[in-house]
Amino acid sequence: MARLAGRRKWSALALWVVVLVGVWAAASALGEKYRDDYTLPDTESQRAVELLKEHSPASAGGSVEIVLHSEAGLRAPGTVTAVEAMLDKVSGLPHVSQVRSLYDDGAAISQDGTIGFATVSLDVPDEEMEIADTQRILDTARTAQTEELAVELGGEPARELDVPAGGAAEGAGIIAALVILVFMFGTVIAAGLPVITAVFAVGSTMGLIVLASHLFTIASFTPYVMMLVGLGVGIDYALLIFARYRAELVRGVAPDKAAERALDVAGRTVFFAGCTVIIALLGLVALGLGMLRGTAIAVSLTVLITMLASLTLLPALLGIFGKRFARQFTARAEKKAARGKSTDGTGWRRWGAVVQRRPIAALAVAVLALGALSAPVLGMRLGLADAGNEPTTATSRTAYDLLADGFGPGFNGPLIVVADGGEGSQQAAAALTERLGSVSGVAGASDPIPTEDGRAALVIAYPKTSPQDEQTTELLHDLRDEVLPQVANETGAEFAVGGATAAIVDYSDTVAARMALFVAIVVGLSVLLLMAVFRSVLIPLKAAVLNLLSIGAALGAVTLVFQHGWLGVDKGPIEAFLPIMIFAIVFGLSMDYEIFLISRMREEWQATRDHARAVREGLARTGAVITAAGAIMIVVFGAFMLSHDRMLRQFGFGLAVAIFIDAVIVRCLIVPAAMQLMGRHAWSLPSWMEKALPRVELEKD
Repeated sequence: MARLAGRRKWSALALWVVVLVGVWAAASALGEKYRDDYTLPDTESQRAVELLKEHSPASAGGSVEIVLHSEAGLRAPGTVTAVEAMLDKVSGLPHVSQVRSLYDDGAAISQDGTIGFATVSLDVPDEEMEIADTQRILDTARTAQTEELAVELGGEPARELDVPAGGAAEGAGIIAALVILVFMFGTVIAAGLPVITAVFAVGSTMGLIVLASHLFTIASFTPYVMMLVGLGVGIDYALLIFARYRAELVRGVAPDKAAERALDVAGRTVFFAGCTVIIALLGLVALGLGMLRGTAIAVSLTVLITMLASLTLLPALLGIFGKRFARQFTARAEKKAARGKSTDGTGWRRWGAVVQRRPIAALAVAVLALGALSAPVLGMRLGLADAGNEPTTATSRTAYDLLADGFGPGFNGPLIVVADGGEGSQQAAAALTERLGSVSGVAGASDPIPTEDGRAALVIAYPKTSPQDEQTTELLHDLRDEVLPQVANETGAEFAVGGATAAIVDYSDTVAARMALFVAIVVGLSVLLLMAVFRSVLIPLKAAVLNLLSIGAALGAVTLVFQHGWLGVDKGPIEAFLPIMIFAIVFGLSMDYEIFLISRMREEWQATRDHARAVREGLARTGAVITAAGAIMIVVFGAFMLSHDRMLRQFGFGLAVAIFIDAVIVRCLIVPAAMQLMGRHAWSLPSWMEKALPRVELEKD
């Protein structure tokens, strides 16, 4: 593959340009159709949705709230006239099926008369509402705005209006990565090759996902996650290959042969590492977690195309600049040698010797530190961000805060209880309303609202606490486990609790319940693969335990910062799908460093049969590259802390911490210590396993 790409370098480059331009031409013509859908089959919240669709088809659409605030009072004659005229205009807008005025419902105006809301019913679900149509509702609503009257728009569709344009975080990450690469390779052109490879791969995949969004349910946050992972992985993979290419040039190998050898050795590591990440991500598809399947497929495709770019586009670029690199890298190596500076990893060799002298102490300190950092995971609370997590300048956040001030914190997350009792639904719902009045966590409940066919009814229960508050989750479980079964026994009706808050809790509970199975499958497969690669039992088991430890520590750090409010971050739950996504991505990426390091140790072991020397030499030959690759990943992932989106900040922070722990603490401290303690037993495999396991030639010399 390297030989073909190098010989046909201009054709390979032109092909990638055609792919990038062609995909984006088609994507620009069709546009994106991302949808956030947190519903899951076989959950109670989804059952409530299905009941409403069955008995009230017209109510299947979404809604937004026009929230108004006036210190002078919303019932002032001039204000009433202006608001009613505005609502009349809104009722004629596209996708607006009904507008319920705040003056038609006494409960829609706060007790002090300063805050109120009008409900705008839509003829499409929230996730299918186009941003332009939502913006039209907001613009029309604000025709009534004056210095005395503030007008905001609330609801899930309104949150899409305030999504900031991307680019700042990605740009900062790329610039920081480029700076690290310049220091590592000494030239801008050499540093730019891994970045160019990553940009081509991520750009092409982004266009493909825009097209795929018309066929599959893909969440709106998916492109940002793709950029986050694609840029980090793309630069990392290209760096591993390019570092080996430079080493071959310094040894005096011709540029074309150096590229072939780099791909035949480091390229195999990249291929194996990429496949591991893809397998881990595709495991999410099998778990059936709603729209997370679309995100998993999209990120898997990103890793696949990034891997292909590293194995095809990068060799072509090496063919174009090979002679220049041969002169530059050879000259730099000669200058270092003349100044007495070593280029063979002397510093890392010394560090390895230090760890080998005190392996138990090094291992104990590192493991205890990571264990302590992992402890907060036990108290991690899963959830999903809502308008309360948006920037304070967003209209959806302002509407959220106004409704909380006027009607209580639980008003933004009502629980919709559907009574399915045929002709007796109204009576069953009335009994439920009366019963809810004595439930401690309920601030209030609506009178029964009949469905269109009269064979079901719903009751809206307002918690005393906000949607993301842990007490709201406890209230939901209490209603389902204690209150509703009692009312059902008394009335003979069936009840289902739905609404956005209930759907989020169901989603979080489902993720938590399936996490253990997913982890067991991924870890089990990884252990078997490493056994086949390294012909060892202890090394794969050690890798699995350390990967779990580093991921646990990273999730513990996320919990401390985002759930407990460390570093000044607003407190709130951890995004429900975040732990499982971080696990899938980091477990695959950590295998990259594991294979890169252990394969070098194994190479020395096979050559010398000196275990202590193998550990030192393996670290000496790979320490600099692993640290540089980790640093690049950290700055790319960490740059997403600049994002306004809470989910992306959690994602970027979690991945950056995980890579730091894995590349620095685990690979450069714990692994050498553990390998020293295992001694020659690290390279042993029972005879029956030796015969049963297939041989995988990871690197070929």
